[in-house]
Amino acid sequence: MKTERQQEIIDVALKLINEKGIQGLTMKNLSKEIGISEPAIYRHFENKIEILLAILDVFRESTREIFEKELNSSITATEKIEHLFTRHFERFANNPSLVSVIFSEELFRGEPVLMEKIADVIDKNASILKQIIKQGQQSGEIRMDISVDHLAVTVMGSLRLFVKIWQFSGYRFDIREDGKRLLNSVKLLIQAN
Repeated sequence: MKTERQQEIIDVALKLINEKGIQGLTMKNLSKEIGISEPAIYRHFENKIEILLAILDVFRESTREIFEKELNSSITATEKIEHLFTRHFERFANNPSLVSVIFSEELFRGEPVLMEKIADVIDKNASILKQIIKQGQQSGEIRMDISVDHLAVTVMGSLRLFVKIWQFSGYRFDIREDGKRLLNSVKLLIQAN
């Protein structure tokens, strides 16, 4: 469990990353933004990598809850996928700076511990999504002529690219509303005829 100060550091780190990119996340910038000394930050996190790991941990836990809740719900597979999209769009709309960290794997290449953490998040989410898709195939709701693996890549890839487009636009469109239209297209692609 995070202390109040650790959560404040995480929140400010996300803000800095969103405004200045991952390079803008420095202990100096953090201390200035929070109004505390650099040594005070080191009492809570050893370094920048620990802060990024903490951000990824927060995201991992929240997405795990979202995915597991949908997997275990009694609604249809396409409704589960719809809820996954909607909840992610809502989360990113409320905290756009998360996108700058979560979808920045390319920036983590030099840090194996960060790559491992984000790979774990992706693998776990993909595994649950595949189970949902398989449920939909077994019920005749989702098409069977495409493998579960490829359908999962299509669904997750659509979400990821859409969120990146939103980020690159400077968050100029409503991710929730435009996301509904994307979701309808994804459902058309994966549903059985």
